[in-house]
Amino acid sequence: MLRVLAVLLLTTAPALAWEAKSGRICELVHDSENASVRVTYDPAIPEYSIAITPARPWPQGPIFAMRFDGPRGNTITTDRHVISGGGTTLTVTDSGFGNVLNGLEFNHTATALLGDRAVAVPLDGAAPAVREFRVCTKGPSV
Repeated sequence: MLRVLAVLLLTTAPALAWEAKSGRICELVHDSENASVRVTYDPAIPEYSIAITPARPWPQGPIFAMRFDGPRGNTITTDRHVISGGGTTLTVTDSGFGNVLNGLEFNHTATALLGDRAVAVPLDGAAPAVREFRVCTKGPSV
């Protein structure tokens, strides 16, 4: 009976979870139906990045925006994005990512916007993983 319950729980649990990974580089990863998202922090540089790979390639555009919808809604923009892989991945790097991490942790949806393209990413379950990612970026406790 316990095995049946375990199988049911594992097969009904969401497969599209947010996950924090600690190592030489801190990672926050998520795969949804619309896009894969990978946030990294490399303490050796030190630099944050976010890479968003949607189901369809990105169009070209001068301004990239991320809109966060929820209790702490916000929209952030940059012209320092890079599209690679034949248009498949959009990456933004910066020395600070407070607005991005707050947006991911405290809202319901993140929508990546470039040109006429909008890619929505659900943030269900992101908050605990973002908190783990933040701990990783602070480095080991002494």
